[in-house]
Formats: sequence, structure tokens, C-alpha cells
Amino acid sequence: MARIFIAATAIATFGGCANVKPWQRDTLSTRVMHADRDPIGIALGEHIYFSREGASGGRGVGGGGCGCN
Repeated sequence: MARIFIAATAIATFGGCANVKPWQRDTLSTRVMHADRDPIGIALGEHIYFSREGASGGRGVGGGGCGCN
């Protein structure tokens, strides 16, 4: 049973590793693949986050409060 668990863990861990070919890097570098592709959506998410947390400045600044704006 332990060997099966170890084998399954190894397959799950190393199964996702892949080498990217030079001609595939063009596809991975498109604007759609970037995390910051939607600045308005990011700003909205930041606003929701700091409004709920009550911290002025969002994720980068610590703080607290009642959450009133």
C-alpha cells in the first residue's frame, strides 16, 4: 500500500514537468498568458479586497479598521 502511495505521489509530482521548445515560447508569451492582462479587473479586485479587509492600500499595506470608506 505504501509503495502505491509513493508511486502515485511521484507520478503526480513529476508528471507536470515539461520542457518548452523554443517555437512554443511565442504562444506562452502572448498577452493572454500574462497575469496582469486586465488592469481594470485587477483594480476592481484590489478595491473589493481592501474594502472587505478594511485596510487602506490593499494587499501591500497592513492596517485595519471598520471597513468604512
